[in-house]
Amino acid sequence: MKDELAILYVQTSNERERQYSPLVLAQAAKAMDLNPTVYYLGMGLFTLLPGEAEKIKLGSFPTVREMLDKTMAMGIPILVCEASKQMLGWDTVELIDGVKIVGAATLNDLALDAGATMWF
Repeated sequence: MKDELAILYVQTSNERERQYSPLVLAQAAKAMDLNPTVYYLGMGLFTLLPGEAEKIKLGSFPTVREMLDKTMAMGIPILVCEASKQMLGWDTVELIDGVKIVGAATLNDLALDAGATMWF
């Protein structure tokens, strides 16, 4: 069922400069009483390895780890593609606490149901 208030932010990159946008936008969407979800797949998963997000700090922004923690504290789901974990050979990898591993079909369902989808 379509949720016009849902916005899906998809992070596919592990480039430092691209890590902030989906988190900033998801937090802003939540403050606007929208229903944001952040979904990581492909190379984006590298940012979710323990210790990696703490290394990313650009300009006057907090670290990406602080941004992830704030995003999750606001009740915004951070989802991770199981197929991407398998693609990277990460059958037993640990990711940061609070993220949820989901199947690849979940992304299709979220995209079909969202009022908007943005890719990074």
